[in-house]
Amino acid sequence: MNKESRTNKSLLNARVNLLFYFLALLVSFFSRKVFLDHLGADFIGLTGTLGNILGFLNLAELGVGASVSYALYQPIAKGNRDEICRIVSVFGSLYRYIGCFVQAAGIIVSAFFPLMFQHTIFELGIIYFAFFSLLTSSLIGYFINYRSILLYADQKNYVVTAYFQTAILIKTLVQMGLVCYTANLYLWVSIELVYSFIHASILNWKIRQTYPWLTASAAVGNRMRSQYPEIVQKTKQVFVHKMKDFLIQ
Repeated sequence: MNKESRTNKSLLNARVNLLFYFLALLVSFFSRKVFLDHLGADFIGLTGTLGNILGFLNLAELGVGASVSYALYQPIAKGNRDEICRIVSVFGSLYRYIGCFVQAAGIIVSAFFPLMFQHTIFELGIIYFAFFSLLTSSLIGYFINYRSILLYADQKNYVVTAYFQTAILIKTLVQMGLVCYTANLYLWVSIELVYSFIHASILNWKIRQTYPWLTASAAVGNRMRSQYPEIVQKTKQVFVHKMKDFLIQ
């Protein structure tokens, strides 16, 4: 991979990110008012709280993605496809363990919802439905979308951004239209969940199209993880730095 191609990719990433930043800003200006008017500030606050809980659980990921991206740079530059497949497989293996941890932690935390939300105006049914929908969306990233790490390491994250942000914009517009007519909380959450599966399907289709030779597997990664101790070491180093930044904020 030459310097010019990396520069071109960086510029393309910047342009795509800037474009979708302004599009998202424009849509959010209207969507927030629509959601507040039809769903209520309490429900928006509830989903924000559930999202923060999941964000805390997802701290388990800190360092893994950055470390694997670093490990992929050299084989990508050399065009070593076998090495790339092995490293992505190891990443899939690590992500599977993290996903299992997040899933178990989410279930344990949800057991305390009757205490945490005892004074809320919402029924526990919608709280659990919203939380497990958000949790499922998060787990999709660990169990299905882990191959997208190659797009980031190959400086093609504009592909992820384009598909991800386009799907978010469409999802938001659909939600805005439906809540104006129904204001149904379950329907709003369901769209969030369906969107996650649609995005995962499209993203993995694009990955197969871009890298038809990629044969990564978490099962293979389990057997090969011991061959890449530097990934674990780098993960620990990055984890410490990111955890420090998180605690300082």
